[in-house]
Amino acid sequence: MTKSTVSILALTAPLTAGATFVWADDNAAQWDLLSQIEVEEIITDTSYEVRKVFPSAIENGVEQFDISGYLVPLNEGVEISEFILISDMGFCPFCGSPEHGTSLQVSMAAPIAYEEGKRVTLRGALEAVTDPETWQTTLLNNARAL
Repeated sequence: MTKSTVSILALTAPLTAGATFVWADDNAAQWDLLSQIEVEEIITDTSYEVRKVFPSAIENGVEQFDISGYLVPLNEGVEISEFILISDMGFCPFCGSPEHGTSLQVSMAAPIAYEEGKRVTLRGALEAVTDPETWQTTLLNNARAL
């Protein structure tokens, strides 16, 4: 059995009631919180599993999560509703390397205009992705621009 443990956020599942609120007063803290998600890939001759350990503040989802970053569109268009949010323009979420930094998949409540290089602040429901077959760890769902 081969094990490798990496503390990353690859991208973003069920939101539970009674979740806490995380405000955008300290944007670095939000990105730091997401980067604390631990991911362990377990590969055997007959199985594949990705185990995830979430910080307690986000393990059950967060009903209202504010975060700022830069948009990386998943599709072309002037308006987008699905994209990857990154904390720094230098990070490449499609490089295939855990060194690319933390990123967050976002699903907007309504499309927003895409402007390359523009920083945005979003508020949405942060959901933990517990699927054992993906490295994706979180999703910001039903997000709105602030």
